[in-house]
Amino acid sequence: MRIVTRSLLALLAVAASYAEKRPMTPLDVVKLRRLDAYSASPDGRWLLYAQSVMNWEKGVAYTDLFLASVDGATHRQLTFTTEAGETPFAWARDSASFAFLSEREGGKKQVHLMTLGGGEARRLTREKDGVDSFAFSRDGRWLAFKGGAEDHRQLKLIDLKDPEYKPFDLPKHETPVEEWAWHPSSGRLYFTAADRDESLLARRNKLGFDVKVNALEQAPRNLWAQPVDGGKPSRATSLDGFSATTLRFSRDGRSLAFLGKSVRRYATEWDREVFLVNLESGAVRRVTDNRQAESNLQFSPDSKWLAYTGPDRGEDLRAERILLVSTADSATRELLTGWDRDGRVGFWSPDSSQIYFDVTVGVAGQLHRVPVSGGAPEAITSGNHVLNVTRDDDSGVVLIRRSAPDQPDEVFTAPLGRFGAPAQWKRLTRLSEQVEPFQLGEYETIRWASTDGQQVEGLLIKPVGYREGQRYPLIVQVHGGPAGTSTVAFGGSYSTYPHVLAGRGFAVFQPNYRGSAGYGEDFRRQIAGDYFRLGFDDIMTGVDYLVKRGVADPDKLGHMGWSAGGHWSNWALTQTDRFKAIASGAGAVNWASMYAQTDVQPIREFYFRGTPYDNPDHYREVSPITYIKNARTPTLILCGADDPRVPNAQSRELYIALQRLGVPVEYIEFPGMPHGITKPRYQLVKMEAELAWFDKWILGKAGWLDWEPLLRSVPRADGAGN
Repeated sequence: MRIVTRSLLALLAVAASYAEKRPMTPLDVVKLRRLDAYSASPDGRWLLYAQSVMNWEKGVAYTDLFLASVDGATHRQLTFTTEAGETPFAWARDSASFAFLSEREGGKKQVHLMTLGGGEARRLTREKDGVDSFAFSRDGRWLAFKGGAEDHRQLKLIDLKDPEYKPFDLPKHETPVEEWAWHPSSGRLYFTAADRDESLLARRNKLGFDVKVNALEQAPRNLWAQPVDGGKPSRATSLDGFSATTLRFSRDGRSLAFLGKSVRRYATEWDREVFLVNLESGAVRRVTDNRQAESNLQFSPDSKWLAYTGPDRGEDLRAERILLVSTADSATRELLTGWDRDGRVGFWSPDSSQIYFDVTVGVAGQLHRVPVSGGAPEAITSGNHVLNVTRDDDSGVVLIRRSAPDQPDEVFTAPLGRFGAPAQWKRLTRLSEQVEPFQLGEYETIRWASTDGQQVEGLLIKPVGYREGQRYPLIVQVHGGPAGTSTVAFGGSYSTYPHVLAGRGFAVFQPNYRGSAGYGEDFRRQIAGDYFRLGFDDIMTGVDYLVKRGVADPDKLGHMGWSAGGHWSNWALTQTDRFKAIASGAGAVNWASMYAQTDVQPIREFYFRGTPYDNPDHYREVSPITYIKNARTPTLILCGADDPRVPNAQSRELYIALQRLGVPVEYIEFPGMPHGITKPRYQLVKMEAELAWFDKWILGKAGWLDWEPLLRSVPRADGAGN
């Protein structure tokens, strides 16, 4: 009896605590403080991190800096600037201070220096046109920055031994300095610059001749070495047809790697190659020749190998692999051969024998490692979370960025050889506390069989107060990509806000349909040449599973998504009348016209069997507009006015068609917005419009979008608003 009483009291205490919480709102999502950049100090004792803070009155997020001791004992806020950002930042080599860029004194961004003791930051630069980047030399003697006129940026130095910290100019280059980095010796800087003067474009823009000539051919950007003693820079490469980007040095300073971006007039973002420079001999070696988007250049600690990420066998949209090239000879090696998942370079083990990397495995993200000698990868972590793990080269501190269904991004640390369970890690940041007042939906990983027997996985986010056996209105929330993944990361963005929906009484279904990442190369590539059929079957059989299980009310179904999720919304609109409401964000409706409108063609050719000129029938077959007369479902259309990826012409084509066919439709266009919505006010409108649309057409509520509460959310000088 005593045990029963204690259990009952414990349950009542939990219920009382839960009752004090409230549902999460769209405004809560917009106002969430978010983890930005973070870095361990060179001595390994401290973590410095930036946290974005919303100034809702101005509708802009700023960043403040926080300091935490790596032992978990100390945590404090260092900056309190309400109308200026404080990033990027970098540690001084002695770990006693750090520098950051800020426009805190008005005007342009300048370099500021602050000690760990806090107090006022000291302003180091007073550039009329501001500073766009800076870095400390490895020996701690110098701070270099890029300043000067915006159309002719140049490198400048500050001698940190000079108590006045007075900047001085290095010899000016004929063309603007673009990318740059310190050599490990601290004796010279390397930078890229155009081979010829390209100021004509800037000059004609200033004089009002700002017409856009598409695909202008650029001059190559070659590499130059600038001594810190003030001598003239020397040319380090003579590239023909490429621009050097993403500079990386080996630890011994003998090698430099970079990505060469094609300057061919009609080159795409795929057209880049890996280059390796022997800085002692000056020899430049082209490592790849495949017109693929290689990335993640990283030298081994012993400087013997360069690792980078690229597709298996150099072929389009194959599984990503970790590739190695020797700095001493022509030896190359591909790791993870025969593995069906992606592997992207993360960080090297201290002894250069292994490479660690994060990978999506189903709905979670885990840390793995693979021997440099080859062989199968090994999973280091497990659990219901998404991880991004890094290791600081100087201190060896391992930093774990972790997100979970009930936890926004936080930074933890743990010894590399003793990861254990997340409960044993030391939490260094403090962002989870902000979601404690909210009632959150419960995540469940679900699996079902599609029409062809394929096992498919996804997430069910249960409504707040969920009761087994009770049916709920269901929102199908489809991820983008299509090679994206719905994961167990905290759902707190304007595009994915399941906790808000759960607080409104909706169940949320996030399917990882055919074409998704996280389930192997074959699963991701199956929709090539058959874009919608398999994926749509996966989604609808998932809905059937939830109806059969008794979770979803079959008469109260909604569908939403952005980008590829919008594509699937448009397909659902024309293939079924089971949904009572659809919200389509940045979705394509006519693949033939989309091919020329978008800024990316190769990916369309992969998914749709070539170009629309070669295969017009197939492009028509997979275009929702072909079947638009089947549309019956009330549809809300949303898009950015300046979206280069899925231009607003696609949304307008759908809007006009539904309008003429008499299908209930609303169309919201966000001024100046690209493929994602960056303005907080617009993010709020997007969420509120979708929620109101579902309330109207699924729950039968009167009206639609009420602007008055949105307007009242903004504080005004007269005290009105919240």
